[in-house]
Amino acid sequence: MTKVLTDARSIRIKGRSFLAVVFSPDMPLDDWLKRLDDLASRSAGFFLNRPVVLDVSDLQIDRAELKELLAAFAERNVSIMGIEGARPSLLGPGMPPSLKGGRPVSEEAMAKEPAAEVSATEMKSAVSVGEVRQALPSMIIHEPIRSGQSVIFPEGDVTVIGSVASGAEVIAGGSVHIYGALRGRVMAGSVGNASARIFCRKLEAELLAIDGIYQVAENMAESLRGQPVQLWLENDMIMAETLI
Repeated sequence: MTKVLTDARSIRIKGRSFLAVVFSPDMPLDDWLKRLDDLASRSAGFFLNRPVVLDVSDLQIDRAELKELLAAFAERNVSIMGIEGARPSLLGPGMPPSLKGGRPVSEEAMAKEPAAEVSATEMKSAVSVGEVRQALPSMIIHEPIRSGQSVIFPEGDVTVIGSVASGAEVIAGGSVHIYGALRGRVMAGSVGNASARIFCRKLEAELLAIDGIYQVAENMAESLRGQPVQLWLENDMIMAETLI
């Protein structure tokens, strides 16, 4: 006899992946928090409404110090969704849960606005149900990236045929090519690619990062502003030169 195993009182539970920023503090924590404040002050809204994971794998701290660190994040309106690499003795009631198995995400792209979402939809439509998905090497955005938009493509390069406005951001697992003015934020090599580069036709960026090493507008050489520039990572420092 066939039996119904659900009824109107059932709830729906789904699995879902989200892209999160991972903080990996180093000692002394006070100095690290000052550097975090400096980054936040120079790139307004960068951490706003963004899921954050705290990685304490390399920190020699006890539970009291971890609670102080979490309180410091709360004072800065940074919500920690989970803690990675924590010993069981570090965690307790009222603290974020322990997370394990974190790895670079494999979604093709995510965007907050339809202009960038079109390209992501086109790529996804080429993947059939049951088909083995191949890693996509690049993503091309044919429209300017407007303020408030985020384009995220962890699997390869991103090329923007246009400008990136102030308040917008592009995050790529590979290199980023901007065929216009770069006024917003760009992060290349976001999943651990130190060979990634950033190219733009006109450098006016708020923030640049390659493999987690960042540079903000105030620290960029004045001679590079408004110029066509390429940037790369060398000995954990962002290097730059103008393009001929």
